[in-house]
Amino acid sequence: MPPYEASPRAIGLMKPGRALTGVMVGLGAIWLMFAIAVNWGGATEELFLLFCGNTERILHGEVWRLFTAPLMHQPTGTVSHILFAILGLLFLAPALEEKWGSARFLRFLFLSAVIAYSFQMLLEVALPASLAHRLVGEYWFGSFPVLEAIAIAWALSFRGQSVRLWFVLPVSSSAMVIFIVAMSLLRVVAAAAEPEGLLSPFGGMLAGWLLGGGTPSPLRRAYLRLRLAQLDREAARGTRASASGRKGSPLRVIEGGRGPNPRDSDGNGSGGRMLH
Repeated sequence: MPPYEASPRAIGLMKPGRALTGVMVGLGAIWLMFAIAVNWGGATEELFLLFCGNTERILHGEVWRLFTAPLMHQPTGTVSHILFAILGLLFLAPALEEKWGSARFLRFLFLSAVIAYSFQMLLEVALPASLAHRLVGEYWFGSFPVLEAIAIAWALSFRGQSVRLWFVLPVSSSAMVIFIVAMSLLRVVAAAAEPEGLLSPFGGMLAGWLLGGGTPSPLRRAYLRLRLAQLDREAARGTRASASGRKGSPLRVIEGGRGPNPRDSDGNGSGGRMLH
């Protein structure tokens, strides 16, 4: 029986594949390493912040922060940040991994994180400083934007199906989208202080649609259309060049030979041959 069916019945928990298992173990190991180092090993919080996102520092060359920020989770004072990250991955991601395969699934996770936080960086730069400061903290980190991307991709990939929200409340795919968008908007209204910032979840939703809204994805379809248009233009230019060459060819045929020769039966010294 497939794990998700086109029926109103809510589907239970799926077993994660190897790729997803590796991601969850990796996130847990990174959190544990920093939690021990900061809380018990004498490391300063600056070590942790070195791998968190910071828009100003990224724009000044510390580009690695954009790629490491999704891997970092609050190491002190709480375990809920990493716990909800792992549970969020376990909630919907197994179905996507099974549907897409490990390679596409891992690309989706990586690109969703980059798109989500890049989107937030662009808005932070574009918005007035006073507003940007309220929406995005000095440092931002965590995998929550990727969870938003996963939820949108699941809803678009399994239309008309249902799942138990946080393993309890049955919701349809369309209700999942409404819930995700509404919660992100309410977080902005409440000016909630979230480690990942208040704008990155919207970037995650955008990434979920671009990378997971079908097979091929909308982003892939756009690329294929552009590539097809490029090939059509190249073919049209080749056709025009070929037609132009036939109309105005610089080659012509001229008569050859060295004059009459009595040895030639036709009186032509070239034996009737032509020069090209």
